[in-house]
Amino acid sequence: MHLPLLTSLVLASSLSVATAQKDKSTPKRGLDYYAKRAGLKYFGSATDSPGQRERAPYAAAYPQYDAIMWDSGEFGQTTPTNGQKWTFVEPQQGVFNFTEGEIVATKAHDAGMYLRCHALVWHSQLAPWVESTTWTPDALRAAIVSHITNVVGHWKGRCYAWDVVNEALNEDGTYRNSVFYQVLGEDYLKLAFETASKVDPAAKLYYNDYNLESPGAKVEGAKRIVKLLQGAGIKVDGVGLQAHLVAESHPTLDQHIDAIHGFASLGVEVALTELDIRLQTPATATNLALQKEAYKNVVGACAQVKGCIGVTIWDFYDPFSWVPSVFSGQGAALLWFDNFTTHPAYDGVVEALKNKTCGGKKKASRIKMAKIA
Repeated sequence: MHLPLLTSLVLASSLSVATAQKDKSTPKRGLDYYAKRAGLKYFGSATDSPGQRERAPYAAAYPQYDAIMWDSGEFGQTTPTNGQKWTFVEPQQGVFNFTEGEIVATKAHDAGMYLRCHALVWHSQLAPWVESTTWTPDALRAAIVSHITNVVGHWKGRCYAWDVVNEALNEDGTYRNSVFYQVLGEDYLKLAFETASKVDPAAKLYYNDYNLESPGAKVEGAKRIVKLLQGAGIKVDGVGLQAHLVAESHPTLDQHIDAIHGFASLGVEVALTELDIRLQTPATATNLALQKEAYKNVVGACAQVKGCIGVTIWDFYDPFSWVPSVFSGQGAALLWFDNFTTHPAYDGVVEALKNKTCGGKKKASRIKMAKIA
């Protein structure tokens, strides 16, 4: 999804070195703890790189934000929200700048977190030169190869996974008419995955998109992409379900299970990669209860299906959500309110992870499902 740069997260100088070097002998019982007990690899949160202090009203919150993000045990994984996207890492053709993404990557390493890297080829947040150039097929192929080679090469060995291609589909499952598709057709997907696999063979390679959380035409389109790559003998390891959902009209547990199982049955792993569940604001007891149910459903489905390996929320702190700037009158999409108290949905997530179920009719046992490496 389109994400404004969250430049407000400033490294809190008040956090001591002793705090940063956490005692990991006793696991802290946060969301990541319960996720691992449920059989998942991680529960994580995206976060942005620090930058200009544009959100002055929240300046006092930065130390508390960082303490939850890096030191609380709530999260075992992170994704740089913006810092690895094309517009930041290659602002001019052949000129690379890894500063923004490196900040989050380094902090993830220091905190002992998995790093999901995001995103290599995407129609949005492109550097202007990509869209303004009149491309020949050969020239665009060379530009894609150069971009992926340099970006994946920079973080080689540090990324658990890469979102290699992001949002290549329309809602009806057809291909989005991006600059990449206009010039190269579906071959650009093959080129992107093939190049990434050569540069970092150890990284998991994902196709990532939104509205893949319940069965439908777009889910079938994403399956087609997986089969396209598999049929060409090209490495594809996973499908990322962004899971940008709506509290007042969310899918059922069984719909989530069907969608996740459909991808896992192709032999790829599945992850919830950008989870947030927006609601009409101001929040009320009614829509907060619906939000709790929605979070419980989607996290519970991931916990039930063997092929689903982890959950990433798209930041955890409501003031840093992308939602209000894009969806007028909606927000409060994450698990921590402005004052750092947790939403009722936080308890719903814990319940889902503890129970591995939310009352759905289908119980896709993590034991019976074929193990996805």
